[in-house]
Amino acid sequence: MKTKHTIQSLREVIEEDRSKGFTIGFVPTMGALHEGHLELMRRAKRENDRLVVSVFVNPIQFNNKEDLEKYPRDLESDSEMLLSVGCDYLFAPSVAEMYPVPDQSSYDFGALGDVMEGAFRAGHFNGVAIVVRKLFEIVEPQKAYFGEKDFQQLAIIQQMTMMLKLPVDVVPCPIVREPDGLAMSSRNQRLTAEERALAPKIHQILQKAVLLKNVLSPQEMRKWTFEQLSAIASFKIDYVEIADDKMLQPVQHWNDSEGMVLFVALFLGKVRLIDNLRIF
Repeated sequence: MKTKHTIQSLREVIEEDRSKGFTIGFVPTMGALHEGHLELMRRAKRENDRLVVSVFVNPIQFNNKEDLEKYPRDLESDSEMLLSVGCDYLFAPSVAEMYPVPDQSSYDFGALGDVMEGAFRAGHFNGVAIVVRKLFEIVEPQKAYFGEKDFQQLAIIQQMTMMLKLPVDVVPCPIVREPDGLAMSSRNQRLTAEERALAPKIHQILQKAVLLKNVLSPQEMRKWTFEQLSAIASFKIDYVEIADDKMLQPVQHWNDSEGMVLFVALFLGKVRLIDNLRIF
């Protein structure tokens, strides 16, 4: 594995590979890698000749300064994990390398960007769109891989790619969970032992809720899920939503869309966790 810290040095090796006809698969990350990331990388490795992984904690997508400061960073550990999946190129740029001048780009994702995470994290998706666009322009992959745990982020990136006509195939990948059901996330590292023991209840409640789809309306399922989560004193809920799986708009009836997903975002202590489960 070759580690590159500058855009020019990464482009040089990728251009050489591209001249040989090699395909490029790309997994953008903010580091603090876990098995969920590695699953994305294994798939990218299977489906492409070369695997590029970026590790960059993107400051402009954080609307909470404390969250940015506390985000786990361990490039040495990340590098060892990347070696285990056969990563070809690690791109680990500095903030100055990625943003030599402030990027003032502004994207309008319409209704897709206004709901759920968009409503609670002002400016977050614009920051995500800017950095992913820049990374796509740097790496120029044929395929880029994203996990469905960040379902709305995935939808935003898919829309941005279409809006800008970027020649990248954005590949959705299923959520990877711990044995007890907790969705894998770099933020899990910040949970205390007591909080970590409670966290699997999120997925457990979502599972129970989805099993009730034949007896509850969408509004009733939202209410039931909210009440079950609220009964756990350590959970501070941002939202519980049932939305279609394309534009992520709230649904009122089960026949409003061919695909629906149950979403939740909450704080457990100081750590904000999100999860989702497909209803159908």
